[in-house]
Amino acid sequence: MKVAILGTGDVGKALGRGFLSRGHEVRMGSRDARNEKALAWAKQGGGKASVGTFEEAARFGELAVLATNWMGTENALKLAGARNLAGKVVMDATNPLDFSSGKPRLAVNGNDSAGERVQKWAPEANVVKVYNTVANALMVDPELPGGPPDMFIAGNDEAAKKKVEQIVRDFGWNVIDLGGIEQSRLLEPLAMVYIVHALKTGNWSIAWKLLRA
Repeated sequence: MKVAILGTGDVGKALGRGFLSRGHEVRMGSRDARNEKALAWAKQGGGKASVGTFEEAARFGELAVLATNWMGTENALKLAGARNLAGKVVMDATNPLDFSSGKPRLAVNGNDSAGERVQKWAPEANVVKVYNTVANALMVDPELPGGPPDMFIAGNDEAAKKKVEQIVRDFGWNVIDLGGIEQSRLLEPLAMVYIVHALKTGNWSIAWKLLRA
């Protein structure tokens, strides 16, 4: 499968390596096709890793991973081009974090969410909220006592969620489907729980596990 990674941060790099490790072709997109971080990542990734602009990556990918800083997310999607994402699964790993006060808080909350906005900005894509509730180091092949941990997902298209579920399970997780993309209103505050705890303790090696009777 051909995978587009939209974003050059740690989340995009981690998930990109995960897809490469499973034999997929991955193109990392950014505003500039000569982005130094993307080029360095691709050099380490081998022959199936490449770089390009957001538009080039979106056109290349059969599936896309949205892993941008929240402030740049809308513009990244505009540069990628809605037509290049139409009909494709978009794995939305973003959190709408605002650091203007010094401590992270949600810039979008209440009766809205980043996941819903991403779906509006890419209206013909099949957006699935995923990978926003865990640190990048654990996204692929997590090794934790009591594992595998649970990954919560949300999206409107059932086939898209099944595709994402297959990927996430292949990356070493159990999957819990919460429903439509509006359930991102729950998942993004859930991300804040792990972020606040990690900042307080200095331990980012934490993940969620739903215990059942």
